[in-house]
Amino acid sequence: MSKLTSVHHLALTVTDVDRSVPWYERVLGLVEFARREDPETGLRKVVLRSPSEEFSVALVQHPYADRRLFDERITGLDHVAFKVSSQADLRQWEARLAEYGVTYTPAKPSRTLPGSLVVVLRDPDGIQLEIWADPEP
Repeated sequence: MSKLTSVHHLALTVTDVDRSVPWYERVLGLVEFARREDPETGLRKVVLRSPSEEFSVALVQHPYADRRLFDERITGLDHVAFKVSSQADLRQWEARLAEYGVTYTPAKPSRTLPGSLVVVLRDPDGIQLEIWADPEP
């Protein structure tokens, strides 16, 4: 049996794709790749890609979704961590988030992997996102 090679995409349920897509494009630098709207079911999906095309994030709006904000303490998704190449790059991301007025927790040591640093922020629906830098030699 062949082995899994990578994550193809991550799909996140959002309350309003028209609000979320511009946020993910502006703040995270993702680029819209595909859009599907099904008039029969009311389902709306937008696939965004990283500029390097190494990963995709699908934002999905269900017509009758519960409109409560995201809560990582409920079974399911806890958070999504996006990796950067270095801790210096992580500092540049902090400056970008500040420039766009995004509320975030400044870089601090990760409790998961000693030596790594993480910046924590939330999207418009409160989904917890991280920008992660691995330990450096």
